[in-house]
Amino acid sequence: MDWRQTLQLFRTWFQNVSDALGVKWAPTNLPMNRRLQTLAATGWICLVLFGEGLSIYLAIQLLYSSYWYLGILYAAWMLNDIEICHKGGRKFEWVRNWAWWRYYRDYFPIKLIKTAELDPSKNYLFACFPHGVVSSGAFGAFATNALDFYKVFPGMTCNMITLGGHFLVPFFRDLILALGGCSSSKESLLHLLDLKKYQGKCVALIVGGAAEALDSHPGEYKVILSRRKGFVRVAMMSGAPLVPVFSFGEPDVFRPLNNPKDSLLRRLQEKIREITGISPMFPIGRGIFQYTFGVVPLRSPITTVVGTPMPVQKNLEPTPEQVDAVHAEFTKRLVELFDKEKANYLPNHKDVRLVIT
Repeated sequence: MDWRQTLQLFRTWFQNVSDALGVKWAPTNLPMNRRLQTLAATGWICLVLFGEGLSIYLAIQLLYSSYWYLGILYAAWMLNDIEICHKGGRKFEWVRNWAWWRYYRDYFPIKLIKTAELDPSKNYLFACFPHGVVSSGAFGAFATNALDFYKVFPGMTCNMITLGGHFLVPFFRDLILALGGCSSSKESLLHLLDLKKYQGKCVALIVGGAAEALDSHPGEYKVILSRRKGFVRVAMMSGAPLVPVFSFGEPDVFRPLNNPKDSLLRRLQEKIREITGISPMFPIGRGIFQYTFGVVPLRSPITTVVGTPMPVQKNLEPTPEQVDAVHAEFTKRLVELFDKEKANYLPNHKDVRLVIT
């Protein structure tokens, strides 16, 4: 038996084993462009899942190396810089323009759609839904320039909001800041929306947060909004118009484990979220070289639709009743946006409805 026969036998055996295990392998003749897209998506999810842990490890290694003095200098600088995430951040357009993000955009692909013009003399609070497992669409649209936000909305700039705890992680915080990230604190939001400091600012906030990630399942659109009223209060205090934003297809890029409300897994996830502020998710997607399992997101299109701004009258001390009235109007507009646009981006739109909790 020569080497060709041996190789053929091995291929047959390997294929039989793969079929038995239900593993579907990626073709070997894919164009380089698609390979780079997969690499970009893989790098991104690894950054999301392991970036903070790796950053902490590198910081400790630096402190215990012969370059320990650099670690001390960085720590001193970081402590002096710790409040920057509440005061407008520190964006670097060079980082937002990395080719990485364009390959990431094309992997799904992600699209950004506007339904109304924005006035560059105003600031806007983008209330984004749904969170999904890791907010893939909102990240591409608002934390990078890959979707040409500046061209879609001339005269506008954007900052994406995330948990303040991320800005306490050495090195990792600097990447988030460079992408335009800022803290979700009230101080940070009011600073960004202040017309005396900025004009033409869009502040993108994922309203449902980590809690909403636990309800992300393919084909389902369940958002947490009924008990989320802090963003409405901030909009009223700043006078910034509220803009409903919806990412169609966001729940379809991962297949999380089934976690009903009364399940042991769900109770464990909720407990960890209460302690850490982060939902412990198990993102099941595909692998780098096969399509059956792994943490790489699935190639499923995401379309982030920016709705029509809702005017909000400035009120520095809104009463609960006033907040409820604005919240109710915003909820109505979000539902209207979903119902109007879903037929354009969801193949099974007749069977899908928006569930608000």
